[in-house]
Amino acid sequence: MKKKAMVLSGLLVMVLVGVAFAAEEKSELMKMAESLPLWSTIPFAGILLSIALFPLFAPRFWHHHFGKVSAFWAIITIIPMLAVYKHAGLHEFLHIFIGDYFPFIILLWGLFTVAGNIYLKGTLVGTPWINTGWLAVGTGIASWMGTTGAAMLMIRPFLRANRYRKYRTFMVVFFIFLVCNIGGALTPVGDPPLFIGFLHGVPFFWVTLKILPHMLFVVGCVLAIYFVMDLYYYKKEGAVFTGEKEPLGLEGWYNFIFLAGIVGSVIFSGIVKLGEVNILGVHRTIESLIRDGFIILMGILSLVITPREVREANEFTWFPIKEVAYLFAGIFAAMAPCLLILEAGEKGAAAPLMRAMEHPYHYFWATGILSSFLDNTPTYYTFFTSALGKFFTGVPEPQAVPMLLSQKPIFLKAISAGAVFFGANTYIGNAPNFMVRSISEEAGTPMPSFFGYMLKYSCTILIPVFILVTLIFFH
Repeated sequence: MKKKAMVLSGLLVMVLVGVAFAAEEKSELMKMAESLPLWSTIPFAGILLSIALFPLFAPRFWHHHFGKVSAFWAIITIIPMLAVYKHAGLHEFLHIFIGDYFPFIILLWGLFTVAGNIYLKGTLVGTPWINTGWLAVGTGIASWMGTTGAAMLMIRPFLRANRYRKYRTFMVVFFIFLVCNIGGALTPVGDPPLFIGFLHGVPFFWVTLKILPHMLFVVGCVLAIYFVMDLYYYKKEGAVFTGEKEPLGLEGWYNFIFLAGIVGSVIFSGIVKLGEVNILGVHRTIESLIRDGFIILMGILSLVITPREVREANEFTWFPIKEVAYLFAGIFAAMAPCLLILEAGEKGAAAPLMRAMEHPYHYFWATGILSSFLDNTPTYYTFFTSALGKFFTGVPEPQAVPMLLSQKPIFLKAISAGAVFFGANTYIGNAPNFMVRSISEEAGTPMPSFFGYMLKYSCTILIPVFILVTLIFFH
């Protein structure tokens, strides 16, 4: 682990070289975005293939060296962009790590830590009815405490409840579908792309009211499919719980206060305006720095106050968050060219895609497919601004957003639903996906490979449901 930390530290040092020249005019950044060729996205394809293939064909190598592989793809993205675009390229990577990656990891760490200190003791037996109800509850709370918070809170009791079952893999996959992704569709707290919309003028409860029918339809379909599958396997395996049943109880319940503090700090950073500070050429709002510091404080207090025995009983380890931190450092760096090309709109290498965007279902599928592999937050924002520019050319954003909401709301519904729902299509579509997979494997539940997850589950279960969503709501 020390070697991996040294590699990533070296990567960050490389990113921070030349700090005095980091600030770059927006026009230079746009020139860079407009000139990037499609082949600049090869490192991102490389890290995706590494995540997909190494665990399958070289699992021992991957387990010990995934941090180095992530750093490799990050470095071969960063060095050419620094060499060609110099200060503009440096500013872009500074922005990615200071403005996006570190807040992202701090939030995940806080939620992972606090939720890991809440232990549901006693006997919960995973029958089809209990499991379906558990998934429904997790889906319901995800919009109000975030998909990461809900997933970290619910996954360990879910795994323990089904430890006596033979077929468990599909259960975790559906958990990822519902709790880690689809459940976050109703509020800006639920999933980061909706929070970006909130920051840019979309009312807090607009998504709650407008996306509720779409979410209920998808949740209903997916839960029904899950119940049928669970009932089939339950009867097939003939599993009977033979252990001694103990009454349910909750240890570390006070950590819900820390969870509420984290969620409250996220909302605080979206509604309070305290100005900006310049960090190495990257503008960060003061309220976002307060949020990050408060999340760290909540995590530390949770660790200090909660007895170690609670974490041990909960089978808590740091590996899942370490894996996410290392891999997503490489993913964030390698996907920089992809996001810049999207930001360039019709002036960049993705021009054919951007020009083809005409109907709501175009926005639903384009936002969704890209959100399956890229960070869904900038993807959401790219198509959000694209829609504003297409329909209200020349109108300033503060006036254009209310016009979009009142005159063409179906387009924002399509963008919002696509960004949230499609995150369930891959392990990297949303950060909780990766952590849930890692926790499940540590607990002894085998998980499908990157492509196995897509081919066996998301393509056969989710894509048909999304086609129905298109025909019903966006056609």
